[in-house]
Amino acid sequence: MTAAPALVTAVRSAKQYLTYVSAGPFQYAVAKALALPDSYFTGFREDMRAKRDLLADGLAEAGFDVFRPSGTYFVTTDIRPLGESDGFAFCRALPERAGIVAIPNAVFYDHREEGAPFVRFAFCKRPEVLREAAGRLKALRK
Repeated sequence: MTAAPALVTAVRSAKQYLTYVSAGPFQYAVAKALALPDSYFTGFREDMRAKRDLLADGLAEAGFDVFRPSGTYFVTTDIRPLGESDGFAFCRALPERAGIVAIPNAVFYDHREEGAPFVRFAFCKRPEVLREAAGRLKALRK
């Protein structure tokens, strides 16, 4: 950071406490989570994996190229097999076309054109919502 000395000192002081100490409210949540049994985390992981697979399979059936993640709760897809190449335009039109939202991955790229054909969908939803979304996306192909 470049600024007046007083501002640099203030930012450095705040950063030191943010970097080396978790925010106070989160410490209570982490302490509660650490006390949960391993079965909670195993069940959570299995539930998220099943939701990931449900959405990823549905997206593949709808014609997307799918990149199945090992972590996160987003499935990234390539929209080019659908005849699309502009993720921003695709995502802007998707709510009206199918009642679904997606995020253009280009927002995460330094060179946006490299991420243009990729969009992501969240799978941290109820299974029935994921099935409905997959069906709506599949209907776009017809």
